[in-house]
Amino acid sequence: MAEIKEISPEEVEKIKNENNVVLVDVREDDEVAQGIIENAKHIKLGDITQEYGNLSKDKEYIMICRSGRRSYNASEFLQEQGFNVKNMSGGMLEWKGETISK
Repeated sequence: MAEIKEISPEEVEKIKNENNVVLVDVREDDEVAQGIIENAKHIKLGDITQEYGNLSKDKEYIMICRSGRRSYNASEFLQEQGFNVKNMSGGMLEWKGETISK
């Protein structure tokens, strides 16, 4: 099994608006209601196996959750499907940037 690349929240802050980068928040609805990174896609971890077909393999995906564990699992799954994916280390607990209400 290939290792999952990690990216720090600070690095995510710098690249989050690039055209080929898609942030995917895999937290539950009630967690996302407390704030989500602007323009992040919300796909709950439990839905990722159904939803990944809607994602483009031409993009780079950065997976996000509360602490980094669930997003790591989502990253593993997507990487196995052939996606270019990174896990945001520390999750939203480490995120210092802006969030919006969903």
